Amino acid sequence: MVNIEQCLAALTQVLGENDKDVPLHEPKFNGNEWQYVKDCLDSGWVSSVGEYVTLFEQKIADYTGMPYAIAVMNGTAALHVCLLLADVAREDEVLIPSLTFVATANAVTYCGAHPHFIECHESHLGIDLDKLRTYLTQIAIVKDKQCINKLTGRRIKAIIPVHIFGHPIEMSLLQTLAQEFHLKIIEDASESLGSFYRGVHTGHASDIACLSFNGNKVVTTGGGGAILIKDEALAKKAKHMTTTAKRPHRYEFYHDEIGYNYRLPNINAALGCAQLERLPQMIENKRHLAKRYQDVFSDIQGASILQEPQYAKSNYWLNALILDKPDRSFIEHFIDSAVERKYHLRGLWTPMDRLPMYQSSPKMDLTMTHQLFDRVISLPSSPHLGGVYA
Repeated sequence: MVNIEQCLAALTQVLGENDKDVPLHEPKFNGNEWQYVKDCLDSGWVSSVGEYVTLFEQKIADYTGMPYAIAVMNGTAALHVCLLLADVAREDEVLIPSLTFVATANAVTYCGAHPHFIECHESHLGIDLDKLRTYLTQIAIVKDKQCINKLTGRRIKAIIPVHIFGHPIEMSLLQTLAQEFHLKIIEDASESLGSFYRGVHTGHASDIACLSFNGNKVVTTGGGGAILIKDEALAKKAKHMTTTAKRPHRYEFYHDEIGYNYRLPNINAALGCAQLERLPQMIENKRHLAKRYQDVFSDIQGASILQEPQYAKSNYWLNALILDKPDRSFIEHFIDSAVERKYHLRGLWTPMDRLPMYQSSPKMDLTMTHQLFDRVISLPSSPHLGGVYA
């Protein structure tokens, strides 16, 4: 059994004694945020049209190395549009990990499609590709370059890998699997801004990917997200769709398809531009904090700190303590005890297949997902906890 007092002592050794609460992940606005937001207020350009939106998109594209970035109001909206751009249709199935934030499943449902839940791997918490291959071999057939679920008769159109806590999965293996079963890949990189797979930023292993800039992400715009796209025509379509599908005109309002009012406001983009200026330092701080956790918790029996895969460089969005064995009682006790000392911890998201609206959704065996729900605790991971900003 893991010793809770040793864990609390280790937590204190990393984070220090605190009179104020230490949130799980909080933003800091100590760069040019005030200046850029004031510029929006002074100019009156605070909505979805303004120079900071364009600048923010260019900065995201430059940092990730993707040719195009389309800024939207949140990560869920970004993922919704990604699915539409991938031609996910009503009654299609989309493979997603049951271990994810609910937005991944909800975005699939917004399209009238069905989330199909798949197993995760304990070493990185992302999709277990070996188990998935075995599963698809059993339940799917490929016909006319389409993957059909033999059990439901529906088309399995796409797969959404999620880089949990910023740790990339083995994307080259997923690409091979996707080609074999004719699946489109849509990367949910919401948690992995600043993470690299074999030297390349996450998002590149697919034609379409999404990011999130929620208040608890490495870079925040308050709320916000982005669609990363390789193809110019597809990028233009994404921008058109997210601006209510309105054709440009000086005074006429003509919309040529169903669109979405998803564009990121200029004032939010201004925040993002300032945050991105400090992103390299924030990643360095977060990686330093992760190393501190790994060193200090190394003597704890029965638990360990989740580390990045050998093939990747992670942003360590959230540091996680993983118990060797499931122990829900320990997790609840540890979280409550830490909060008493003003350290705010949390457990994993409830697996998607256990939520009432998704209990009847198709799924593979999810034994590891359910075990990890009772094994993983997220630790305070704000960038400023790992060092001093440049």
